[in-house]
Amino acid sequence: MGKNSKDSIKCHKKCYIIILLPGDIYIRILVTGGAGFIGSHIAEYYAKKKEEVLVFDNLSRPRILGKCIGNPLYNWNYLRNNYPNIKLIKGDIRDFNELKETGKHVDVIIHTAAQVAVSTSLKDPRTDFEINALGTFNVLEVARLNDSTVILCSTNKVYGENVNKIPVIEKETRYEYADPRYKNGIPEDFPIDLTAHSPYGCSKLTADIYAQDYAHTYGLKTAVFRMSCIYGERQFGVEDQGWVAWFVIATLTDRPIIIYGNGKQVRDVLYITDLVKAFDAFINSKLKHEVFNIGGGPENTLSLLELLILLRKLTKRKPNVRFSDWRPADQKVYISNNKKAIRLLRWKPQISPEKGVKKLVKWVSENIALFK
Repeated sequence: MGKNSKDSIKCHKKCYIIILLPGDIYIRILVTGGAGFIGSHIAEYYAKKKEEVLVFDNLSRPRILGKCIGNPLYNWNYLRNNYPNIKLIKGDIRDFNELKETGKHVDVIIHTAAQVAVSTSLKDPRTDFEINALGTFNVLEVARLNDSTVILCSTNKVYGENVNKIPVIEKETRYEYADPRYKNGIPEDFPIDLTAHSPYGCSKLTADIYAQDYAHTYGLKTAVFRMSCIYGERQFGVEDQGWVAWFVIATLTDRPIIIYGNGKQVRDVLYITDLVKAFDAFINSKLKHEVFNIGGGPENTLSLLELLILLRKLTKRKPNVRFSDWRPADQKVYISNNKKAIRLLRWKPQISPEKGVKKLVKWVSENIALFK
């Protein structure tokens, strides 16, 4: 039960007991970046639970990335047309006053709004910083003023190039960690210092540390989720961001796929509904503040080559692939150690890569006109 419901129960000389009936609003949730892939799934999840959901988004993804696949308003319109208990607000997290007005009396802020591409941060580091660092600071200030729970979507890029210092073994279709200490993936206490990050990694690390400090300094209930590769339906992936969805879209529309390096790079992948359930588990837990590495973990990994093989099987098409030089600082392997999330949240990924990619292939196939 959220604060709004509790605040409605008042005792003076007489006490009144309010019984909440099915369908009553329990909590008020603000989803920044709620028209994006992750944000729209979060908004939908809580709308289905009959919560009051506020979606705050400036719809700037195509402009900031400099490229667009599909309809950039698709998720915005999808939520508007299907969920009357979602209020859509066009606004920018860099505008504190606008965000403060929207965030009055919210119980939970799930902060998904971000500049999302390393390549964009290299071209325009100021915009990257203003969105990811200043924007997150604004979100935390709104949360402090309202004593709201905060969930921050952070990234594995906070570890920078330290990950590349782990030796790897080259196999037929993938790289694997050679150091047995990382057989279960990268833990939350892996070093974040004394390494290159990229402007994107720096801005997200700034947001990450600020979220942690607002828990320690102001007592906010906060969770930082350092995400690996999240994928699923309604994801309009492009080459620079959302690689699983991009490979699916490109395969089904015969667009060229460029592999930088040899394609044996490995990532753990997490289906979107599993991520949302992890967020919800924290919100409903008694945990006060935690940092989680969140992804599919060692049981749910794919290399680029393995995804291409899977797509050939699922689509009966041959992806249009060409190879190019390695990109600087590209991680040959990144796998999240999920053990902390599994233990504290009583959560575990449920959707395997093959099942999840099959769902994504089905959605893109059914909506292929969006991508022509």
